[in-house]
Amino acid sequence: MNEADLGHWLRFALVPGVGARRQLALLRGFGSPEAALFASEQALSAHLDHGLIRGFKAVAEGGEDDAVARHLAWLAEPGNHLITLADDDYPRSLLDLPDAPPLLFCKGRVDLLSAAALAVVGSRNATPQGLEHASAFAQSMSAGGLTVVSGLAAGIDAAAHRGALKEVGSTIAVVGTGLDRVYPAGNVSLAHEIAEHGLMISEFVLGTPPKAEHFPRRNRLIAALTRGVLVVEAALGSGSLITARQAADLGREVFAIPGSIHSPVARGCHRLIKDGAKLVESADDILSELGWHDAACRPVRADPVLPLGEIERSVLDVAGYDPVDFDTLLVRCGLTADALCAILLGLEMAGAVTTLPGGRYQRQA
Repeated sequence: MNEADLGHWLRFALVPGVGARRQLALLRGFGSPEAALFASEQALSAHLDHGLIRGFKAVAEGGEDDAVARHLAWLAEPGNHLITLADDDYPRSLLDLPDAPPLLFCKGRVDLLSAAALAVVGSRNATPQGLEHASAFAQSMSAGGLTVVSGLAAGIDAAAHRGALKEVGSTIAVVGTGLDRVYPAGNVSLAHEIAEHGLMISEFVLGTPPKAEHFPRRNRLIAALTRGVLVVEAALGSGSLITARQAADLGREVFAIPGSIHSPVARGCHRLIKDGAKLVESADDILSELGWHDAACRPVRADPVLPLGEIERSVLDVAGYDPVDFDTLLVRCGLTADALCAILLGLEMAGAVTTLPGGRYQRQA
């Protein structure tokens, strides 16, 4: 694509308030961004109201020259790409969406857009066990050759990206901002690592800030790009459940890891399972369901087996799998406080228990 064509696509994307559905209608009606930009107001009125037409014509007549120049300069940098509906690299899976984005801004390995992929999503306020599961499952999927897709959010998303980067399948981060911004700011170093070894994508123009309404739009891309969605932890009403339902509507598989009946971040997974999502205990459950097997894959079970002594095992048995405070555990196990402290310290060092806020403990093995 030459610079003039790029400029037309960029102007098309820079018109405020139009959105993907109207953009698709304009492309169907006029055949190209250039034809739409220079169409008459009367012709545009079949697709846009008067206010949007004024904005459209203003951009067509040079109203966003500086923004176009900034985008062209960004695209000239190594690793940065603009993929449009007219390009062979445009992921066909996105065409299942009624509002497929006409443009994708990309940073990194665009070859990953054609790879078989699984989404891993979940709570921003994840438990230590949830973070471990997200990382381990994502690493196992990546080892098996699947690309792991997530949304670069704190919590489960970030853990999934980090796990996937450890293996050959790598990862795609779909973000709700322009690619010149990173949200949340705490994931800046992770975003740079993904851009170097994986792929960052956004349908939003450069400079777009994080807004609440952007993230449901991002979620539909996560669902569409993949063969299925794994929800690790999610509260009722979370964005992860929206992603899972969008995936189901698109004919993708939905998987969920069960948790404690008392945990708020397990309730969303339990609801999905009640609604027909597949309960998974190991990465192999997902690979088998997808019919995807690879010799490099190393299935990871949700509950690792650690070499522990009889007393340590007895403490784990009475602890159960729900968070438990020290005093309750002391009553259940019948040990002295000093003895229990020593055992819990050893279990924590072995990764068999995790300390939670409020002086509570949660079994990990």
